[in-house]
Amino acid sequence: MQSAKIINDPVFGFIRVPRGLLLDIVHHPAFYRLSRIKQLGGANIVYPGAQHTRFQHSLGAFHLMGKAILSLQQKGHFIFDSEAEAVQAAILLHDIGHGPFSHVLEHTLIHGVSHEDISLMIMEQMNEEFRGQLSLAIKIFKDEYPKRFLHQLISSQLDMDRLDYLKRDAFFTGVNEANIGSSRIIDMLDMVDDQLVVDKKGIYSIENYLVSRRLMYWQVYLHKTSVAAEHVMINALKRAKQLAKQELSTVNSQQPTLFASPALHFFLYNDIDRKTFFSNPDCLRHYLTLDDNDIWSAMKVWCNHPDPILSLLSRDFINRNIFKVEMSDEPVAEEHKQQKLQELAEHYYVSTDDANYLISNIEVGKDMYSMDDDQIEIRFNDGTTRDLTEASDMLSTSLATKKIRKHYFCYQRM
Repeated sequence: MQSAKIINDPVFGFIRVPRGLLLDIVHHPAFYRLSRIKQLGGANIVYPGAQHTRFQHSLGAFHLMGKAILSLQQKGHFIFDSEAEAVQAAILLHDIGHGPFSHVLEHTLIHGVSHEDISLMIMEQMNEEFRGQLSLAIKIFKDEYPKRFLHQLISSQLDMDRLDYLKRDAFFTGVNEANIGSSRIIDMLDMVDDQLVVDKKGIYSIENYLVSRRLMYWQVYLHKTSVAAEHVMINALKRAKQLAKQELSTVNSQQPTLFASPALHFFLYNDIDRKTFFSNPDCLRHYLTLDDNDIWSAMKVWCNHPDPILSLLSRDFINRNIFKVEMSDEPVAEEHKQQKLQELAEHYYVSTDDANYLISNIEVGKDMYSMDDDQIEIRFNDGTTRDLTEASDMLSTSLATKKIRKHYFCYQRM
């Protein structure tokens, strides 16, 4: 009988998944569904190589978690085998609640429910299937386990999730400037009073990690074209949901029913809020069958839908005719927005209400470092620890925590 599954990963090489609970998770349909969800949503519109999946990312984070556990154990910190397995299970499952194109459904078809909420729901459902084997993993995931450093390895400003996605996303997008030294950072990890710290010898790697993170957000994750493409899709889904609502309210409607997979149909024709999602088991059941293919298939068919707004937005997305973007440090003036709405309405012979689907006004922002989150502590030779912003010669508090916000005014090209 095979003792482990060996996966050849383009970023880290061979990843070994031991037989037992961890391999059972990897083989579970809910986990394998992540292989049909791209890690970076529509970023491949800008970076054609960004075709990697949430499945690959989860395996990479699992691989780094194993290295982090081993590094801490070698430094004399006792971690039970059951704890090591549980934290590895938790990092494998940390993204299992992501829907198609990552965050798109959170803003359109489902309201008030984050992918973290859904991840926990799926973990609890899997725990019943696995007869309680995930109970410790869930406690660590929820930060309810006494050894808090285990949760920090999953979710903090220096966790295995971020170490993988920064390195992996830089690799697949070809943004070489953002390549981080994940192995060096893990080697420099230690623990003081149940909190993760970084040896002072690793401070330059941490500085590079934070600078790389900022670069990736503004050059990849929040690239104006990627953001605009995502909002073409979001607006198309919102329009489809509006048409579904109109169809339901029309007695003996002769309008053609929207093409959609059964799972997507469920979310288009039902109003799903937080209370509904947690109380109606059909929500999670349908959610677990959704992936990127549901959206692609629907939008390909919607290109020929009789509604001019839905068909236009669908063709835009399928054929890469992305919204034009105006970027500024200040919100768009209401007069400018209204003028653009009027121009679009006249150009496409639609009402100004319908023209609203051809516009998106977005505020985006990301801080390099947050003083409100678990801070990155640097340990010095005398055993004292200081926050990174106090220990670094390069990253002062004002620079590291500087809040950068940009406003994107996106609208249909004419």
